[in-house]
Amino acid sequence: MEKYILIIFSVALFACGTASNDRQVINLNGEWQVAKTDGELPSEYLSIAPVPGLVDLAAPALDTIVVEPVDAANTHSRPSYGYKDGWYWHRRTFEIADASADVVRLKIFKAKYHTKVYVNGQFAGENYYCFTPSYFDLKPFLKAGLNEIIIGVGCKEQLPDTIPNGGDFEKQRYIPGIYDNVEITVSGKPFIRNVQCAPDIKNMRLRVTAEIESDKPDGWRINYAITEKSTGQTVASGKTKNIKPGDDCYIADFEIDMTDATLWTPETPFLYELNLETGADAKTTTFGMRSFRFDTEKKIALLNEEPYYLRGTNVCIFRFFEDPDRASLPWDASWSRKLHERFKDMHWEMARYCIGFPPEQWYDICDSIGFMIQDEFPVWVSYDKLPENMQPKHLAEEYRRWMRERWNHPSVVIWDGQNESVDDKLAVAINSVRRLDLSDRPWENGWSAPAAATDVCESHPYLFSSYMGGRKEPPGGYRKELFDTIRRPDNSASEHYGRRHNIAENYPNPLLINEYGWIWLNRNGTTTTLTDKVYETLWNGDKLTPEERLHIYGRHLAMLTEYWRAHRLAAGVLHFCGLAYSRPEPPRGQTSDHWIDIKNLTFEPNFYKYVKSSFAPVGLMIDLWEKSYSPSANVKVDVFVINDLKAPYNQDITLSIEKDGKVLSETKQSVEIKGYEVKVVGFDVKLPSEPGDYIMKAEIIETGEKVASLRDIFIK
Repeated sequence: MEKYILIIFSVALFACGTASNDRQVINLNGEWQVAKTDGELPSEYLSIAPVPGLVDLAAPALDTIVVEPVDAANTHSRPSYGYKDGWYWHRRTFEIADASADVVRLKIFKAKYHTKVYVNGQFAGENYYCFTPSYFDLKPFLKAGLNEIIIGVGCKEQLPDTIPNGGDFEKQRYIPGIYDNVEITVSGKPFIRNVQCAPDIKNMRLRVTAEIESDKPDGWRINYAITEKSTGQTVASGKTKNIKPGDDCYIADFEIDMTDATLWTPETPFLYELNLETGADAKTTTFGMRSFRFDTEKKIALLNEEPYYLRGTNVCIFRFFEDPDRASLPWDASWSRKLHERFKDMHWEMARYCIGFPPEQWYDICDSIGFMIQDEFPVWVSYDKLPENMQPKHLAEEYRRWMRERWNHPSVVIWDGQNESVDDKLAVAINSVRRLDLSDRPWENGWSAPAAATDVCESHPYLFSSYMGGRKEPPGGYRKELFDTIRRPDNSASEHYGRRHNIAENYPNPLLINEYGWIWLNRNGTTTTLTDKVYETLWNGDKLTPEERLHIYGRHLAMLTEYWRAHRLAAGVLHFCGLAYSRPEPPRGQTSDHWIDIKNLTFEPNFYKYVKSSFAPVGLMIDLWEKSYSPSANVKVDVFVINDLKAPYNQDITLSIEKDGKVLSETKQSVEIKGYEVKVVGFDVKLPSEPGDYIMKAEIIETGEKVASLRDIFIK
């Protein structure tokens, strides 16, 4: 006899083939029964797991996972995967009063790895893709009354080599699960399958394209209305008959006047809702009026055709999935919102969702609070080639599904096809889908050659990585070696694609620094596998307390941020990493983030104090890098003032020398700097006569907040 833990989701659904605007969306999120088998359907379900979630949340647990450590000396050694085989089956029931509606469609927003669906014991379909939605027609399998649905997910190693699997040199476990929403849509026809809103801010119009499924070529039309999301006030309405046959549906393509619309920006994240009705179906889509591109001459980003210097961070959600403190936090809407609000408090207005996509509600949060996203598809093979059988058409198909899911989010401003990989297939795939996005967002193609002249190149200038092998500090000191020269940000396509193809090419595309540092510490202040030698060589790291290491980390990450911002050789500076894992115990991690309390989202204090200041919209950099100075020396000190804002800045700069918290000398100068400019202010400073360790501080007040740049001054 089969054993079940009974969970019943009951809702009365009725036929809607002739009813007016009768779409219903049934949310199937919640607790599901779950069981593991070698592949066959289970005979019993003895555990419960949340959907959305991952299978390690099942209770009682389904697995005991042991992961062997990787070779710490080889940063790209392959891990021993935690979840290697087996199928994880999720079961629940729902009730439908009448199964004769024109459309009954299941959407699994995201699940990994390989999804199979059974309804009332019948196979309803499968989908191999792991990072984009799965859709299944449930109508042939339904009955009036109680229905059973079973969703199975496999393991990464079972995927065919034509399917992107999210490989990552720093992940270990690759936990399967239905990690985003599950819902059923019930509707009549004409049925609105997909909508794309493409703002035209130059002419203040909105282009709308909608895919419509209908059994009749005519006799119907589309009504539309646009309202302000915050107030519900209607700003436009009308009807369109501009509907033409497409490949497998009808296409409505029309424009709506948006004169006097409020533009979407991180500072004013104004949203609208477009409602479309066919007489048998209705669909509401949220959008924002905004444009985003890169100026290929000035090498800067333009938001709504205005310069916009990008400041931000990275989120590695798939790595965070493997964090021991993760629990169910990624699916907690209040926690996710607070995470991005904490990011904004750091003066960040952008994140790169790095090598993986978070739950879909994260994008809604970013739309609503004003936070831009570089959305990176989970491909990372470095210098390895993509699997031979994985052709551009395979990548392009999942790229297409990804774009259709995200193209109405104003927060998504850059499509990112991959991370740090060199393969010609990627650009072919990108260019085969590029024109599907009517907003024509720029793309980024990792270490491969940029796919178009209008795209941006990623740069990962890890200056401190030169010490990861234990190289000795030069006589002049590491600060002078790394910071005293104005350098073009490296570790980009110009270096890596050229190396692979034996060419010397400096691509003229704008650069975006979306990783830098190489001084990571775990949340407890211990070094990572990539930074053991850096701290040992430069700072006698094994003799330091965790607090001393965290202080060094905060100060030096601030220094790096100031340096890359001050010289304006990149369109933006995105630090790595705002959210990842922390793995101080074997198998130890390579990188980490900056939290000391992940549940309550408490930043490590040194990071918050120093790095927040380095990202201020009007920022500072003391351009002083000598290893030591002579007593009573007269030095010329240049202070860079960095204005990322359109408005001019006119305030005093204070330059002081301190010791043990006491101010020993102080000089002030007024500075006037135009919008978007960098200005160098010179100070003549006489250093103290007594040998010792001092702090030089440049400070301004910007919108009521103290912004400072600090340098250690060693007088010998």
